[in-house]
Amino acid sequence: MTIRSILVANRGEIAVRIIRAARALGIHTVQVHSAADADMLAVKLADAAVDIGSPAPKKSYLNIAAVVDAAKAAGVDAVHPGYGFLSENADFADAVEAAGMVFIGPKGDAIRLLGDKVAAREVAAKAGVPTVPGSAGRLSTIEEARAVAERTGFPIMIKAAAGGGGRGIRIAADLADLERHFPQASAEALAAFGDGGLYLEKVITRARHVEVQILGDGQDFIHCFERECSLQRRRQKVWEEAPSFLLPADVRARLCESAVALARAVGYRGAGTVEYLYDEATREFYFIEVNTRIQVEHPVTEMITGIDLVEEMIRIAGGAPLSIRQADVAAEGHAIECRINAEDPARGFMPAPGTITRLVVPEGEGIRFDTMLYEGYTIPPFYDSLVGKLVVWAETREACLARLKGALEGLAIEGIPTTIPLHLALAADDSVRRGAFDTRFLEHWLETEFAARAGATAEVA
Repeated sequence: MTIRSILVANRGEIAVRIIRAARALGIHTVQVHSAADADMLAVKLADAAVDIGSPAPKKSYLNIAAVVDAAKAAGVDAVHPGYGFLSENADFADAVEAAGMVFIGPKGDAIRLLGDKVAAREVAAKAGVPTVPGSAGRLSTIEEARAVAERTGFPIMIKAAAGGGGRGIRIAADLADLERHFPQASAEALAAFGDGGLYLEKVITRARHVEVQILGDGQDFIHCFERECSLQRRRQKVWEEAPSFLLPADVRARLCESAVALARAVGYRGAGTVEYLYDEATREFYFIEVNTRIQVEHPVTEMITGIDLVEEMIRIAGGAPLSIRQADVAAEGHAIECRINAEDPARGFMPAPGTITRLVVPEGEGIRFDTMLYEGYTIPPFYDSLVGKLVVWAETREACLARLKGALEGLAIEGIPTTIPLHLALAADDSVRRGAFDTRFLEHWLETEFAARAGATAEVA
């Protein structure tokens, strides 16, 4: 079908991103919002807006009935879930389709299958994709967990089968840790996801987090190369790059081919991301999960390939075949994305909602700022602290880092503290510039290098 109107079932910068992509395709947009978000930028940009409830996410953005009712009342053809909230909720995808509208993403069955990390591991293994050594399926008892740990050895990671965002995860250094953390992780997973199922994975020391962007129309499948996402705090990505700059060409080829094989195995439709751990010492990679949605960090892939991923997923949802063949996808130059959060990094990353008194956005070749901000906007305290993504591109990584420094210095967000100082410090750090980091680097760096910088700044002040 031809999609003529879309309801945007999200908020913040991703809602703005979807509206702009839809506008480029000549598609009418309807923006849902909570009572706290009536004046957000996406509401101002959309052709129409609908209030779906009180500020609490469970009563608005996570309320399936409210979102579907709003879509039906607006008479839209399709619903775009963005990322977060209901984007990977199979019941929501089913409800949208049952109401006679198109869900812009995979079918509910695919979301359900790939959203269960244990089932996704099994699918990956059958498709010939390497997986991290660990349990073959869900674990119900500590006795089962002990048996797996004895086989794989310690340290071992306890993970929620239905998890995401770093929740429901514990690392056990020995058997005593395993017996203590196993019930804690199960209780946290049950509270967060309504599913207390767990599985175990061997901890890959000094691992890099590398992910592959995939696109599929259910018949044909391609990759759009990989992203480097190892700079993380509390398992949340802070800074992303494309391509992964230290990946050997032969490993890159095998990695991307494995992601396409997995997409083909499930008949994937839409945009998705296959995530891996890469062991630089052995040059081996291991599948960890699939994200069945657009990623926060998708702009770096767009910058190196020239492919508008959001537009492409809208076309696919409308029934069009992939407009791109694998031979047409080329990666040029290097791109880096910095997540700009309304947080105070000098005070333990305390969330800092408030009013934007001044906003200056840097401009120029290879600079992009995806944001929800405008001068006078008051950031509500009820949601994620991400307020924008500064993305830069240049022909080489060295040139990209130089351009990033200038763009960060030119980005002014006044009225609230932000993580801009953190990114300036990272851009200047020798280890980051050399690419000498892994998934554990940032937290140690924050406790040592950044803490020392923050202390020196405070002393001068």
